Amino acid sequence: MDQPAAEPPSGEPGQQALFGWSDTTPAEAPHGTFRDSPQARRLLDVRDVYAEPAALDSPRGRQIMDRLPGVRVTEIANHWGIPSLHGNDGNIARWVRIKNGTLVLGVKHTLRTRPNGRSADFIAPGPSNGCAMACAYCYVPRRKGYANPITLFTNIEAIVAHVRRHVRAQGPKPEPNQCDPRSWVYDIGENGDCSVDALVCDNTADLVAAFRGLPTAKASFATKFVNPDLLALDPQGRTRVRFSLMPPDDARLLDIRTSPVPERIAAAADFLDAGYEVHFNLSPVVLRPGWQRDWADLFTHLDDVLPARVKEQAAAEIIMLTHNQALHEVNLGWHPRAEEVLWQPAAQETKRSENGALNVRYAREIKQRSLTRMRELLAAHAPWLRVRYAF
Repeated sequence: MDQPAAEPPSGEPGQQALFGWSDTTPAEAPHGTFRDSPQARRLLDVRDVYAEPAALDSPRGRQIMDRLPGVRVTEIANHWGIPSLHGNDGNIARWVRIKNGTLVLGVKHTLRTRPNGRSADFIAPGPSNGCAMACAYCYVPRRKGYANPITLFTNIEAIVAHVRRHVRAQGPKPEPNQCDPRSWVYDIGENGDCSVDALVCDNTADLVAAFRGLPTAKASFATKFVNPDLLALDPQGRTRVRFSLMPPDDARLLDIRTSPVPERIAAAADFLDAGYEVHFNLSPVVLRPGWQRDWADLFTHLDDVLPARVKEQAAAEIIMLTHNQALHEVNLGWHPRAEEVLWQPAAQETKRSENGALNVRYAREIKQRSLTRMRELLAAHAPWLRVRYAF
């Protein structure tokens, strides 16, 4: 199987390797869409596609390939195990380059909506797995080995139909909970970033449109990428965008290839005005010297710059860092500086997650004290920001 082509070196890991503009609205792309802009191509400039034949033959697959003329295509039997990507430890040093230039197309065969009850009532079958961004703490690569480019699922019609059936089967929500007081909330982006997926195809647009017609439910997805194209999707209040935030110094080290934190914050009002519900993920909280001061500064900035209409409807999730031994070892090969703050054996303990994975989290007492301190900082600097969920 062919190896992905390399991209020109882009310098050290960091947000500014992707974005060169100041905190202003990006210039409009020549064809009126951000996905065609130079900024978008700096994040994702596909030169190699690995695809299941059924994915290539689908309407969504053909739509994607029509936008990628001349790109090399390698047919694969299964999107989940591609030896030249997932089983090749030589790819560690090319972690970011593969994310920039490689796309995988597959068919999602198992369509299952499972209960959650934390961030959302349900986790819907996601339209993607993996991401062009390269956050050092991301949980998705833990099952993939040595590469984690975007895998897009092209059977979006089946995914949408499944979600519609599930929503209608629930009926009206009987009582409020931490997810939402009135609507069933479905996370549609558990293993990817819907804002980035929208650079490649209309999967995100199709899901937003589907929930627009489901009055008892709303979609929800977290994002670290500001994609202005989403402003045109007309969600009519049925999609919740959760902008993930952390202190800018942490983001410059850990949120590789993402939109800078000030830009995510600045986008909140635009997304609210476009019809989205806008929440914030304070995530992940990484404990290191000065963390309390820097989170306090971030909350003060939110209080200073966000307009009243955003504050009135906003809520937050606080999520402490979860790490993983296998991901730690991969990170040492491409971004060891991140591990200086992510890997802290003296403060962490092993925990088995709900999906059976063996992960590393802050010790129980340390985690509880830190969550209490985060709530205290919010009360002091952004008392309007209700905490909907903390973990």
